[in-house]
Amino acid sequence: QLQLVVSGGRLVQPGGSLRLSCAAPGFSLDIHVIAWFRQAPGKERVGVSCISAPGCTTNYANSVMGRFTISRDNAKNTVYLQMNSLKPEDTAVYYCAAAGTGNWWAVASMVNLHEFRVWGQGTQVTVSS
Repeated sequence: QLQLVVSGGRLVQPGGSLRLSCAAPGFSLDIHVIAWFRQAPGKERVGVSCISAPGCTTNYANSVMGRFTISRDNAKNTVYLQMNSLKPEDTAVYYCAAAGTGNWWAVASMVNLHEFRVWGQGTQVTVSS
């Protein structure tokens, strides 16, 4: 199955920081809108942040605004999610996903998960003391 490779999740204290990475060994990410989603146990998968193909435009969920930063290095074929000031509510499995289009306006809301056609395996982030 064609997937993205996600890494960086671990246990961290409230107020701490983590950086997640998303790479694509089998294809180039530079024409894709990339998004981070998360899913807590018993809850639906929701969008966290996304970034346009060239990296010039970003969106964030209200719950992470001001704390998380998405970025990409297309030369390294990698997308990052820097997470600061982490809260217990951030505990979830985090997924990276590539949209089937580079059309920012079609997918930037992260509402329609079916628009994201390639997914990573997920990485566990646990925020607890």
